[in-house]
Amino acid sequence: MNQYLVECCANSVQSAINGEKGGANRIELCRDLELGGLTPKRRDIIKTITSINIPFYVLIRPRVGNFIYTENEHLQMINEIQFCKTNGCEGIVIGTLHKNGSINIEQTKQMVRAAKPMHVTFHRAFDEGNDLLKNLEDVIVCGCNTILTSGQAKNVNLGLENLKRIVSVSAGRINILAGSGVNHTNAEGLFNIGIRDFHLSGSEKNKHGVLETNSKNIQAVLEKLESIV
Repeated sequence: MNQYLVECCANSVQSAINGEKGGANRIELCRDLELGGLTPKRRDIIKTITSINIPFYVLIRPRVGNFIYTENEHLQMINEIQFCKTNGCEGIVIGTLHKNGSINIEQTKQMVRAAKPMHVTFHRAFDEGNDLLKNLEDVIVCGCNTILTSGQAKNVNLGLENLKRIVSVSAGRINILAGSGVNHTNAEGLFNIGIRDFHLSGSEKNKHGVLETNSKNIQAVLEKLESIV
């Protein structure tokens, strides 16, 4: 069994297929990756279920912009979560904050409850938080299984020290999934500070000018990890 996990952030059904081809252990399905990712169309969720053979999670994000959601937006997110659960998805990816940058514990707990027994990842809304360690504890208290983070920095290279702190302080109480700028050149450095879960899109523009996961970019990270364990 691998000592690590590689998750492909796929912005389409084809990207999900490419991610699996590259050897990814798991898919996070979204759309509009160039906008930071939004909840995929329901038809694409259904199609992905029949198109890949590895677990996949669905991003629950109703709009671009900040992660401060109205009650109506929150209810919309709950509805999407219930759709994912009903249709056999393995997990969902969420994130919600207050205006001051603290974790919106009430909304997060409600989404976690709606999602169970699916796995719940708290996404990079965490990286816009106001207090690294307090935010970490709040996400754990909410019952999330994983945090997707670059260490509250623009990318994992800049957030390396914070990622190291998070791994140490979390002490196995939650999975730390490193994302934003992960590639074959920095995977070993992340592994050396204790990261075991890696998140990347591996995307490039295809021959039609559409952003799409290139399976070779996923494969390169896996080969690097295989060479060090």
